[in-house]
Amino acid sequence: MVIVRKKILLIGKLNVVVNETNKFLSQFFHVQLCSENAGVLEGMLKIVNPDLVLISLIGAYDIDTSIFFMLHDQYAHIPVLTIGTKEESSAFFKYYEESQFENLIRPVENTVILEAACRKLGLDRKKVEKDAEEERKENTGKKRILVVDDNGTALRTMKAMLEEYYDVAVAISGAQAMTSIGKKRPDLILLDYEMPVCDGKMTLEMIRADDDMKDIPVIFLTAINDRANIEAVLKLKPAGYFLKPAVKDMLLAEIDKVLNGASVAAKS
Repeated sequence: MVIVRKKILLIGKLNVVVNETNKFLSQFFHVQLCSENAGVLEGMLKIVNPDLVLISLIGAYDIDTSIFFMLHDQYAHIPVLTIGTKEESSAFFKYYEESQFENLIRPVENTVILEAACRKLGLDRKKVEKDAEEERKENTGKKRILVVDDNGTALRTMKAMLEEYYDVAVAISGAQAMTSIGKKRPDLILLDYEMPVCDGKMTLEMIRADDDMKDIPVIFLTAINDRANIEAVLKLKPAGYFLKPAVKDMLLAEIDKVLNGASVAAKS
């Protein structure tokens, strides 16, 4: 059974509420987490091309209000659902006059969020729930892979290459990768070695410095094919490395080998 799930971009700070919302909605939609930074959001909108944007307004005083202007001005075709208390949502009341935006008053049950999401997407909630239940019965559970690359085209290519076989999340920087890992732990990370500001080496060091993340296998992706660069990559002892652009069959085989090796190691 093949179900084409709608895509939701969930924006918000890392907290228990966002984690629970993500976990619940992921039963019915493809959910991609994103920070509330306007620059990061703009990049993610182009990469994910979501059907719905969901914004958690917890800590609204820190939210970059320009994201509302951007969504209204440049992405008016994408419905936006926000969740917050009356106080948290008060700064954005003018946007709720537009049909694009709708606010749910927190605290709110996840089932109410699902109902609102279905309404904004023009879906029948009962059918969405039924399809998800049938899919769960057939699906043995896909492994989750996080792809980290500052190149949006490379991210889209990798996502298209892998999503038939894995649950694929993307991040456009090392900092965003750390946020994504904290929100939902991946089974494997494909990490671009050459990134500005926080490169692959720094990102790997941050991952290994965290007790909850240090055992996640990391495969480096590098576009530089010379001995010095490869030696520098191998010194970091990643689970593997691949030259870009990656060949699909070879990459899938390497991922399968690493994941199966990680499973064996975990059991022994």
